[in-house]
Amino acid sequence: MVPLTDRILDHFPDPTILLDARRAVRFANAAARDLLDITRVGQDLAMSLRHPRVLEAVDQVLGRAETRAVDITLPGVTRRNFEMYVAGFLPAADANGIGAVLVLRDLTTARRAEQMRADFVANASHELRSPLAALLGFIETLEGPAGDDEETRRRFLGIMLREAKRMAGLIDDLLTLSRVEINEHVRPTAPVDIAGVLLNVTEALSHQAKAANMPIRVNYGSNLPAVHGEADQLFQVFRNLIENAIRYGAKGEAVDVRVEPAARIPGTGRAGIAVKVTDHGEGIPEEAIPRLTERFYRVDKARSKSVGGTGLGLAIVKHIVNRHRGLLAVESEPGKGSTFTVYLPAEQPRQGLLPGNGETVAIPSSDVS
Repeated sequence: MVPLTDRILDHFPDPTILLDARRAVRFANAAARDLLDITRVGQDLAMSLRHPRVLEAVDQVLGRAETRAVDITLPGVTRRNFEMYVAGFLPAADANGIGAVLVLRDLTTARRAEQMRADFVANASHELRSPLAALLGFIETLEGPAGDDEETRRRFLGIMLREAKRMAGLIDDLLTLSRVEINEHVRPTAPVDIAGVLLNVTEALSHQAKAANMPIRVNYGSNLPAVHGEADQLFQVFRNLIENAIRYGAKGEAVDVRVEPAARIPGTGRAGIAVKVTDHGEGIPEEAIPRLTERFYRVDKARSKSVGGTGLGLAIVKHIVNRHRGLLAVESEPGKGSTFTVYLPAEQPRQGLLPGNGETVAIPSSDVS
C-alpha cells in the first residue's frame, strides 16, 4: 500500500513531487500527474518537466537543507504560470530516501485576471468610440433644429437604439471572453449531454430561424462516445456557430448540424466527437479563414455590423473549445457555404502512477482525485 503521507499528498490541490537524491521521482500526487503526465516511479524529473530553471534549482538543493523559488511558464494548449518551490533535505536514515520536495503554485488565474483588466480597457475604449461618437452626434442634432422634425427624430432614435444595443452586446461579449480566458487552463470534468445542449440551442434560436425561413436540422450519428465539459459554455459555442449560420447563410436554406464520432481528432491521437454546423451561404475567402477567431476580425465589416455582429463570437468559441481541449476547424467554398466543426475529446479513464517495474501501485480508487 502507498504510505499514508503519500495518500494525503494525493489530495493536495497543488502539484507536489517527491524526489530522491538522484532527482528521480519517488511520488507525484494527482495534480502533478495531471499537469506533467508523470506515469512511472523512478523516472528522472527531466522526463516530464524539462524547464532548465526548474532542473537547475532542484540540482542546487538536492542533499542540502536549502530552498529555492522560481517563476516559470509552461507551454501547452493554454500557457500556465507557476511559482515553484523546491526544498532539499540533508541525507538522513529517516528521510526514506527523499532528497527534495517540489511544489508548484498555480498563478495562471491571477496573471490572466491582470491581463483581462488591461485588455478590457483597451478593447472597450477602442470599440466603443465609434458608436458613442454617433450617439453624441445624433443627440446634438436632435437638440438643435432637427428636434422639431418628427420624421427625423423617429429615424435618429431608431439608429440610436441600434447603436446602444450594439454597445451593450459588445460589453457583454468582452466580459464573456474575459471570463473564459481566465479559466481556460482549467479543463471541465463534468459529464455533458451534447444532445441536450443542442436541443436547448435550437429552441433558443427557433424564432430567429423561423423569421429567416432557415430551419435548423440536427442529425446524430451512432455510437457517440461520452464527453466531459461545461454545458453552459458549450451552449454558447453552438449558439454562436448556429446563429452565425443563420445570419450569414442563404435565406430559405436550412442550417445543418451533424454530430458524429471522430476516430481521431486532427493533430492529436485522441478519439472524440465532431459537431459540424453547415450553412449554405456565400462562403468565406480562403485567405480570411486563419483570421476568423481573431478579436474584432470581420470578413465583411459592413455586413457584420448590419446583422448585429460584435466580431468577438468566434474568439469566444475558440477559447471555450481550447478550455475543453478540443479543436475548431473551418471549411468553406465561396458560393457554396461553410462548415464549422467542433471536435471534443472523448473522456478517458485516469491512470494511477506506475512504479518502475510496471506493476500498479495499490492506491485505492477513492484516494485518487
